[in-house]
Amino acid sequence: MLDTLSSSLKDALKKLAGKTVVDRVAVDELVKDLQRALLSADVNVRLVMELSKAIRSRSLDEQPPGGMGVREHVLRIVYQELVRLIWASTDVRLEPQTILMAGLQGSGKTTTTAKLARYFQKKGLRVAVICADTFRPGAYDQLATLCQKINIPCFGDPGEKDALAITRKGLLDLKDYEVLIVDTQGRHALEANLIQEIIDLNNLTKATHRWLVIDAALGQQASEQARRFHEAIGIDGVIITKMDGTAKGGGALSAVAETKSGIVFIGQGETIDDLDRFDADGFISRLLGMGDMRALVEKAQGAIDADEVDVNAMMRGKFTLRDMYKQLEALNKMGPLKQIMNMLPLGNMELPSDVYDVTSTKMVRYRIIMDSMTSAELDDPSRINSSRMQRIARGAGASQDEVRELLKYYKLMQRTLKGLRGATGSKFNMQRLLKKFSGMQ
Repeated sequence: MLDTLSSSLKDALKKLAGKTVVDRVAVDELVKDLQRALLSADVNVRLVMELSKAIRSRSLDEQPPGGMGVREHVLRIVYQELVRLIWASTDVRLEPQTILMAGLQGSGKTTTTAKLARYFQKKGLRVAVICADTFRPGAYDQLATLCQKINIPCFGDPGEKDALAITRKGLLDLKDYEVLIVDTQGRHALEANLIQEIIDLNNLTKATHRWLVIDAALGQQASEQARRFHEAIGIDGVIITKMDGTAKGGGALSAVAETKSGIVFIGQGETIDDLDRFDADGFISRLLGMGDMRALVEKAQGAIDADEVDVNAMMRGKFTLRDMYKQLEALNKMGPLKQIMNMLPLGNMELPSDVYDVTSTKMVRYRIIMDSMTSAELDDPSRINSSRMQRIARGAGASQDEVRELLKYYKLMQRTLKGLRGATGSKFNMQRLLKKFSGMQ
């Protein structure tokens, strides 16, 4: 997620952390580094200039709070201003409501509608969906198929071309449901007739929320589109999709500032459950390498039993082959390993790409190989010599190279986790900074 921007921001902060004196020259250099990083990520120029001005003036004019040095004070200001750039996350209440979905064609709006229905369903609410997209061929079939998989009613009429007529019938037919989500036709904000249609739909549904779906790769034009939609129906939340498929995404973040509403959810995966509640503090924390332990805990609680994975054990770097497999198996239920590791406070440490290279197929092979090991070997892999390796390979129906690959991956994880322990215990401790920042905002 925004890997290039994250790397550039971390480099800028690391450069500042290495300065012996934090003066006007150092602040100006930091601001220029931040400008380059944000503009390269397609963040709106006006917003970058406003952010730069705020960081420069606050860094030079404000006195550090008691107990905080100048360097930490400037880092705290950067953190706070980046959070302010993307506004606070929009509140999502678990109560009866009607949500009108708006967005450009191709933004992933229909898929997001089904994901959103799934979110409320998992929270225990009775959810139904109305397909008011009368333009795109197959729109109703796509939405109905997605909803059928999760047992959620989807009202629509592929033969009807009047979106208002469909929605009017749908509201009557689904009146006993607690949450209604209306998927509208994808439209360009400059198409007057289509904008009038969504205005009419908003009036008809008396929508509780009007959420704009924005593709993370949209770029600079996202701001203008968001502004026009906001003028038409009063957007009160933004959902950013495809965050796992772009190195930029700053244009979508800029769109939030135009609606002054905040981000509701972020979509970064292909399954029906790949929709995450947005938290501005956690998002910026991850970008800066501070991690997001709260989100990690929430994701773990939703996917696995509490005793299946021990994050503290991972951070200590002490684990056996048996522990490694159990942890990887649990993390696999929570989502892509890279996404999970981004929630850990890594600071400026870059993990080897090989760490993430564990497919489900490989995990099955690892399990078979480990089943051929003794308890002593699982608890202490250093016991495994060449003769033991031959025995293990023969018992698992595997090659010795596959056994070596498993042991090599184990050692890589062991080194990586020891590195994490060192990074989080270093003088420039991003997790400690995060705790300070959170308590002073």
